[in-house]
Amino acid sequence: MATIEECRAALDKLSDNMASAEGDVRTAAALDRSLSCRVTDLDVTFVGRLKDGRIKVLDTLQGPPPDKAQIRLAMAGDDLVAMVDGRLNFAKAWGSGRVKLEAGLRDLFRLRTLL
Repeated sequence: MATIEECRAALDKLSDNMASAEGDVRTAAALDRSLSCRVTDLDVTFVGRLKDGRIKVLDTLQGPPPDKAQIRLAMAGDDLVAMVDGRLNFAKAWGSGRVKLEAGLRDLFRLRTLL
């Protein structure tokens, strides 16, 4: 089972990957939205902001987030780490329910390029 530190490192790596992206991926990452990533098996939520093509984690909370972010992810820690490392395909994980993504319809269309 992935640790909180490994999950935070995976989010940092995802942020770095998005910041160095080009083309359609770079455009999709240019959103300015509140973001939460709930790691279900650790009962932890990283809350922050997606802005200027980067994820900025502002806080780490026990349990679910108190406020509903504009973009919400939920998954097990091992799945987060595997997805960022390229060992887990986001679309397959999302389709099977291993990863949950909630956002407005417009944001979902833009995010599909990222993920």
